[in-house]
Amino acid sequence: MKRRKLLQGRLMLDIEITMPNLTSTSDFLLLEFSDIRDLQIFHFFAFFTVYLTAVSGNLLIILAVALDPHLHSPMYFFLMNLAVLDLGSVSVMVPKAMANSLLNSWSISYSGCVAQVFFLFFFVGSDFFILTIMAHDRYVAICNPLQYETIMHRGACVQMAVSAWIAGILYGVLHSGGTFSITFCSNMIDQFFCEVPQIIKLACSDMYLVEIDILLFTCFIGLGCFIFIVVTYVQIFVAVLKIPSVHGQKKAISTCLPHLTVVSLLMFSGIFAYLRPHSYSSSDLNVLFAIIYAVVPPLLNPFIYSMRNKEIKTALLKLFDLGNILK
Repeated sequence: MKRRKLLQGRLMLDIEITMPNLTSTSDFLLLEFSDIRDLQIFHFFAFFTVYLTAVSGNLLIILAVALDPHLHSPMYFFLMNLAVLDLGSVSVMVPKAMANSLLNSWSISYSGCVAQVFFLFFFVGSDFFILTIMAHDRYVAICNPLQYETIMHRGACVQMAVSAWIAGILYGVLHSGGTFSITFCSNMIDQFFCEVPQIIKLACSDMYLVEIDILLFTCFIGLGCFIFIVVTYVQIFVAVLKIPSVHGQKKAISTCLPHLTVVSLLMFSGIFAYLRPHSYSSSDLNVLFAIIYAVVPPLLNPFIYSMRNKEIKTALLKLFDLGNILK
């Protein structure tokens, strides 16, 4: 960390003297966790453990839904999409951070940085759109159960999922295009991956305002989806209170709580990371907040959905039994 700050100080001194245009830089220098080798190895194993847990959990959800015919319903179809997106989002930055810690190399190519920005916004954007669709699915299932199969038929579910993925692609293109249209005066990113707010700090032209406008548009879209989810769940809970059976009420709520938990985790971790006061902007806190919003949700989502869901638990047990039989 000290070595990186020394290099950054020297670079900023050179910039003040010569003011070079670094738009054509071939690589960026990411934040170094530590210059102590033992701590670098510790960071590698910490990220490796987190990554292995997240990948294993999401893969189990995908296999359980794909292989168990009882889970071939709209709710679990969207859950499988969510697991695929979580698998993608956690793979965007964690493997690179692991490699950097292991090899003691903190550089990332320009194209690699562009790819990180694109895929992170693609996966996280699609993830949130899928969560919004899942709220609609729960609304139809609980508030309009007699027409559920008519409204949420297979074709409609596929169309909604494809729309979410396409919207995520456009979202990723918008952000990566807006971010890398900027002229950079430094190539040192104060984060362990290519995080857009940290990249914008490297700008030496007013073009960074383009990406800020895109981020504001993103907040507007995210707030719209969040309001839709909140209004949907208000209607759902009103419908649940009208169910005469207590068992029926508990069953309906049990299908909604995991989704609500995942939405809250993703939404509030993002708000916590991006809308915190600028006075709390040290490198260590930036890393902590980034892990909270980018790594924790994909890690916890499989556990949240499987913890209170008997059908998922049963499917996972069958999956492990099948594995024992194959052995």
